[in-house]
Amino acid sequence: MSEQGAVVYADDSALFASQALAERLGWPLLALQSLPAELAQTFFLCYRDACLKLLDKQTLKKGGLAVDVDPRPGEQHSYPAPKKDLLAQAIGKKTRTVIDATTGWAQDSLALFRMGYQVSCIERSPVMAELIADGFQRLARKDWVLNRQLQTPELMVGNAIDLLASLSEKPDCIYLDPMFPVKRKQTAATRKSMAILRDILGDDLDRADLFAAAWQATGKRVVVKSPDYAEPLGGKPSESYQGKLLRYDVYLK
Repeated sequence: MSEQGAVVYADDSALFASQALAERLGWPLLALQSLPAELAQTFFLCYRDACLKLLDKQTLKKGGLAVDVDPRPGEQHSYPAPKKDLLAQAIGKKTRTVIDATTGWAQDSLALFRMGYQVSCIERSPVMAELIADGFQRLARKDWVLNRQLQTPELMVGNAIDLLASLSEKPDCIYLDPMFPVKRKQTAATRKSMAILRDILGDDLDRADLFAAAWQATGKRVVVKSPDYAEPLGGKPSESYQGKLLRYDVYLK
């Protein structure tokens, strides 16, 4: 689906930021108080609750989705967080630099950042990039980030295949979490966020080319996150870490 939407503002306090956002995306700017009954747009962006949120027609008046910069349920709040879960095992405890080439809602990137990795992110959707950038700005204002003078993840916007080919330095690890066709029911919260992401981005039909680009660009390893039913993206992995519903395949150079 093409990214056809609008920027909505609820009051004049967010008008300037909303105007700048609408200009960057080439979207119309609409006032929440005067929205027509029938809207041509499918998606909307709005500054709400001190963050940028992605809305659909059902959440225009209330709600929306934002990049959550706080630890997920069950994750450590300390910094650096322990490198104990399957993601950390796949990335490698000795890994220092990681590029997340399929950032999406940035939850894995943020988890890796909290573990102490030096993280860079690539996102091809301008809409998702705006949401990620807003999240990283909020992250930079967190006390634990400010007190430690941490550098928040770098965000690169564009096609990951092209951007990986133009890297000046090889990272220790390139992380891929491409869109695979859905074959099982998901929870309501996951269904909402992933459904909107899938509507914006579609399935990653070029994921084989993306893996090839990542393999050429990485210094030490490529890690692919996939649902447990999916075939390994790069052939037989060097090692694999199996979760309940997903798998991390590791390809070592």
